Amino acid sequence: MTTRRTLTFGAAALGVTRPASAQTRDWPDRPVRVIVPFAPAGATDLSGRLLAERYQALLGQSFVVENRAGAAGIIGVELAMRSPPDGYTLLLGTISTHAMNVPLYRNRLPYDPLRDFVPVTRLTGGASAILVHPSIPVTDVKGLIDYLKARPGELNYGSGGNGTTTHLGAEMFKHLAGVDVVHVPFRAPTQATVALAAGQVQMMVDTLVATRPLVREGRLRMLAVSSTQRLPDMPDLPTVAETLPGFELNGWGGLFVPAGTPQPIVDRLDAVTRGILAEPAVMARIASAGGVVAPLPQAEFTAFIQQEIARWTAVVRAANIVLD
Repeated sequence: MTTRRTLTFGAAALGVTRPASAQTRDWPDRPVRVIVPFAPAGATDLSGRLLAERYQALLGQSFVVENRAGAAGIIGVELAMRSPPDGYTLLLGTISTHAMNVPLYRNRLPYDPLRDFVPVTRLTGGASAILVHPSIPVTDVKGLIDYLKARPGELNYGSGGNGTTTHLGAEMFKHLAGVDVVHVPFRAPTQATVALAAGQVQMMVDTLVATRPLVREGRLRMLAVSSTQRLPDMPDLPTVAETLPGFELNGWGGLFVPAGTPQPIVDRLDAVTRGILAEPAVMARIASAGGVVAPLPQAEFTAFIQQEIARWTAVVRAANIVLD
């Protein structure tokens, strides 16, 4: 397997490298790719495109979003991990790719979230929701639990694939509620959301970003949010925890670069990103989609990821979730 060291020596042999200080000082002097390890139109894609648009305006270079979906984000994350650590590959990681996947895939995960990446800053946070197709005659979480208990194994829930937030959130719901619902994984969360709106599956734990427009159109029914407290802009909508104590799912996204990326580039990227997240227009766009700007500096973000890995490891073990 070709290593980064081999690539570096090979480039040097061709005489195309420049001193690290010059590379850092001039960054970026060519297009930068922004890997989003999920399909277009989801919450992570929204963040990636917002950032790419502002980076390009502020830094004077093209920032190109590449959607590399599949395998709970593993395909895109592994691509980023194997990219040169030179500041020209950025990764939008999530609670799924950098926390949940660790206990779910155990020794089969081809990357280590903290060994193979530098966490630049947390970007956003946001709640998910329990949603059903309007054909399901329930209006709250208790009604849903009663309905499912009367029909064990008869209904399906959709997810964006094994190991995604949409999968693990639903499995946590099943475990706490003591219900039997069949998992139907799709290649991406957006495909599962479309299937739910079409009635091909009956329920889902999905982000507000992806589902609010469909709820407004009457194509989905939202029963409760996954945060520990009710949301200020939806005060009449209860939390899942009001019916199922202990249920909490607060998604997050963050900016990462491959391990070994020069610290001056990381620092500049962090500063520019924090400035973008403070822009009122950016905050408004994220809020209108159901998210919230939630930056964390590098050290705090690293500690936060460690805590998230520990928390979801406990959830996976308690629910006895095993991926084939």
